[in-house]
Amino acid sequence: MKKESLHIFLLFMLPFCMSLRLSAQDTAALVMQADTSLMNLRDSSASISPVSADSLHTGKKHPAKSGRKARKEALELAMQDTASLAYLDSLDVKKKNVINDYTMIGVQYGMAMSQVMWNPSMRQGFLFVPYNFGITYTRYGKMFGYMPYFGFQASLIYAREGYKFKADDQSGYIPDVEGAHEAVMDVIEVPVMAHCHVDFWKMKLMVNIGFFAGYRLSIHRSGETVDPAIRDAFLDTDRRFDYGIKGGVGFGFVFDPVEIHFSAMYKYSMSSLYQPDYYSQYYYRYAYPSNIIFSVGLHFQLTKRTGKTRHQLKEEARQQMEVVNSLGTVGKQ
Repeated sequence: MKKESLHIFLLFMLPFCMSLRLSAQDTAALVMQADTSLMNLRDSSASISPVSADSLHTGKKHPAKSGRKARKEALELAMQDTASLAYLDSLDVKKKNVINDYTMIGVQYGMAMSQVMWNPSMRQGFLFVPYNFGITYTRYGKMFGYMPYFGFQASLIYAREGYKFKADDQSGYIPDVEGAHEAVMDVIEVPVMAHCHVDFWKMKLMVNIGFFAGYRLSIHRSGETVDPAIRDAFLDTDRRFDYGIKGGVGFGFVFDPVEIHFSAMYKYSMSSLYQPDYYSQYYYRYAYPSNIIFSVGLHFQLTKRTGKTRHQLKEEARQQMEVVNSLGTVGKQ
């Protein structure tokens, strides 16, 4: 009888415990408490002695009264256990939104405001270039195993950047480089950035910081005095390999399994456009490109963002089976 009652109790309690997200150890503790109550009830019932024929003839009071008292006490104990379970059932357990270590891949499009840090300085304005396309891989992970706000992001981006000089307000003079008042370069870059995010509701806030490496594919110079031989060609003194720092902030909307991200990035090149001594061996010149980039990206989640993963569900099922098997062994004893 004890074994059957225990199995019925298990079938009733396991879904309840899982809904409360109790661990296997907590579930075992609750079941053992109920098992103890059932044993006390059985022992109390067994202690009741039957009414003898002699007591009926003599009219003496039989110990059955004390048996009824013991049965009543055991019933009260069982009711206390039931009340404890009812209290657990009345608890308002709030579901916690746990962010998993998940992966995304996406595409992005952006536009940039480009200019160059000149030394010596030259009067210039921003060059608007609406060409910035990329493929992005994002991996979220917990820093030190428990801080779920970090990750990294790597991209392959094709973009354009350049410079545009402005005329002096008083003299009207327009600076130039090799006769060009404006130049646009096609570049390819691979940024790798640390990624920090905070998720709330259906949104997230993001911060990125990292480095990039790139290559200047081609150039087009504009100006009346540009030599046609170099209008669409790099010079031997030009530097084509690029590297620098990149970072920014953004926000996103989350519609599992799709996310839409909006970001503003700043990119600063640490590789000059040309060799510093190309003009003079005594007076070095530098030209470091910089860009302010606004972009929008569409990202697809490759793994589950929230909730328990398949691996976690399998592990919980294995633990529950171990609890059931161990309690079945105790019941046989």
